[in-house]
Amino acid sequence: MPWSTEATSLEQPIPPELAGELRDSTPLRNDGDTLRARLADDGYVFLRGALNRHDVLAAREEVFSRLVEVGEVREPAIDGIATGVSRREALQPDLGAFWKSVCNGPKLRRVTHAGPMLDLMAMILEGTVRPFDFLWLRPVPPGRASAFHYDHVYMNRGTDTLYTVWTPLGDVPIEDGPILLMEGSHRWNDLIDQYRGFDVDKDKSRPGHVTMEPVTLAQERGCRLLTSDFHAGDVLIMSMFILHGSLDNRSPEGRLRLSCDTRYQRADEPIDARWIGDDPIGHGKGYGGVGGAQPITAAPIRR
Repeated sequence: MPWSTEATSLEQPIPPELAGELRDSTPLRNDGDTLRARLADDGYVFLRGALNRHDVLAAREEVFSRLVEVGEVREPAIDGIATGVSRREALQPDLGAFWKSVCNGPKLRRVTHAGPMLDLMAMILEGTVRPFDFLWLRPVPPGRASAFHYDHVYMNRGTDTLYTVWTPLGDVPIEDGPILLMEGSHRWNDLIDQYRGFDVDKDKSRPGHVTMEPVTLAQERGCRLLTSDFHAGDVLIMSMFILHGSLDNRSPEGRLRLSCDTRYQRADEPIDARWIGDDPIGHGKGYGGVGGAQPITAAPIRR
């Protein structure tokens, strides 16, 4: 059964025939061989309850408490209800430094860079794990969504065996705009060839994301758009070549969708130097160059 006929992505309604559920691999969570096979077959692995829910919710409260300080989130912080206004620029003149401090919160890092997460990725990678130090933290307000893209174009100067983990920091129902995958897009070699080796920091001639509207692209390719209701503790592991964006956040309560993207590889393989160290340069501005560093106010959908 489709998840919702009212869901949209970049303002396009999702037709029921295109609405698909992510394949749940939770029963296989301790079977590394099968999870690797799923990653090859599907381009992703979806696991429920892979992380400690208490730790994830503690990280959520830690992040939102910082946004309460700058007037962007109402009390109680853990609810993540946006105020629609911000005092961030007045209180934090260095936006990059502020966002770096939020992303380096100890409770957040306990979720992303320790414990069950590293154990899971070590099993999948069959070796000692080296996460990127840079963390992509995304508090997405109502009215916004993420454009569809392959992660490869943003982090392709190291090993090809690199995985993204999308982690909801709290429960993320469909109406809050969770991640959305293009089913089978990891096998679209004609499209992948257009992006393989493309480096957004070296070639400014075109955007890193796919410009065709997601519903239009799914209809043209004859595939479904995959997502689910997510819960604190769930993770979605993806290859560098699975096309993904998000649903629009349509939270009727004005709740921010809070999630983070982290990247993992084997420690003995080459790593993209832009994303490691105490002060990663990223795409040139460090933490100041990501969307999360900007004040959260009412805004139109980002394309």
